[in-house]
Parts: sequence; structure tokens; C-alpha cells
Amino acid sequence: MTEPSQKGAGPLVLVVDDEPQIRRFLKTGFEMQGYRIAEAETAKQALELAVMRRPDLVVLDLGLPDADGASVLEALRGWFQGAVIVLSVRSSEEEKVALLEKGADDYVVKPFGMAELLARARVVLRRIALPGAAEPVLRVGGLTVDLARRLVSLDGVPVVLSPKQFALLRVLGAHHGKVLTHRQLMKELWPQDPDEDVQYLRILMKKLRDKIEPDPARPAYLVTELAIGYRLRTQEQLDAVGYAQAMR
Repeated sequence: MTEPSQKGAGPLVLVVDDEPQIRRFLKTGFEMQGYRIAEAETAKQALELAVMRRPDLVVLDLGLPDADGASVLEALRGWFQGAVIVLSVRSSEEEKVALLEKGADDYVVKPFGMAELLARARVVLRRIALPGAAEPVLRVGGLTVDLARRLVSLDGVPVVLSPKQFALLRVLGAHHGKVLTHRQLMKELWPQDPDEDVQYLRILMKKLRDKIEPDPARPAYLVTELAIGYRLRTQEQLDAVGYAQAMR
């Protein structure tokens, strides 16, 4: 367990991973952007440091030597109000859904790019800084969504949405940048019957994409997290993905 680095005056990030090379990689990437870093390599150390230092963000690996990271997430969510991004080599959709519904703000599958992780960190930190307050106007690329006035435009051209289509966009906009599971979205859109067939949600998403995506077959704004749910990307996430694609 290490004390927080004093470089920069930004938010404090607790990096929890038993691999020294991963901790070094994350420490370097975050410090270059002005974050302070604390490090833990076990579940026990992570919980002790979270209590002592009250970090703004915990970047949590699931494969810890003394406990599963999911148990750390559950322990943190009993009292911790900061953000948690889970790192894992595991790709089970069921596990990702369970982690999100247990309180993870986001997850990143290893291997990952630092640019995308930093973009996701900015999103979750901004969200906890303004609890319950969605931005009144969201702008991502050429898409503009005025949540208060219920107005949508693409490259300056107004887009007419049905009430249900706007409701889906509003829910995703209220959690801008965060992946929402199918069940979370169903509860919001069909509260009287949240166990309705998820195919209704897929059809609604297709119709919404047809209206706001430049290429609905390759969505840029409303992206699918396979077998999990959907996310409305932020500008930072869009930039990060564009950067990663340009480097391939």
C-alpha cells in the first residue's frame, strides 16, 4: 500500500491491482493529467486506504490475491460515495451486468487504452460532482440534446422524435457516458412492467438511431455494450475512441 502521490492537485485516484506493471502504467497515465494517486495491491489494503484517504475514484481490478474485487465493490458501496471503475480480463456479460447493478460506475476490459480510461474517469468524476444533475444541454459531435426543452438536432438540423424515443434518449442523457443495463432502461421506460420483452427496447433503440446517427449501422453516439445495455457517449469518449481507431 502506498501513500498518495503529491504530484498535481487534482482528484485522488485509488488504483487497486496486484500487478506492479499495471499500477505503474495507470499511475503514469493519471499523473500526466494532474491526478493524485494512491496504490493498493490487495483487497484489505484497498479498503483500509479507501477509509483513510476517501479517494474520489477507485480503479478496481477484480483479480486480487486475497479476495474477489466484486466483494470489495460491495463493501465500498455500503458507505463510499465516490466513483468506481472496474478493471477485468473477464468478459462475461452476466458478470458485467451484475457489477453495474451492484454499483460500479463503469468497467474496462483488459487490455485497454489509457485515453479511453481517462475519458471514462472524467465522465464519472463529473457525474459524482453534480449528483442528480443532468446537463441541460448535451453536445456530442454533431448531436445536440436540450433535455429541458425536449429539443434534438443533428448538425444544426432539428430532429423530431416520438415521446418514447425522446424518453430513451433522456434516460441515457441523464447518465451521460455511463452504460445502463437493459433492465435499468426497462425499469425507466416501462416502470409498470420492467420485465417486458427486451426486444421492445432494441426496436426503440433502432428507431432512435435511424433518426440521430450519421450511420445507424455503425453508431457513434448511442453505442451497444454487447448483451449488457447501451451508452450515450460523451465528447471525451468519442474523442478517445477516434484516437484509438486512428492509431490502429
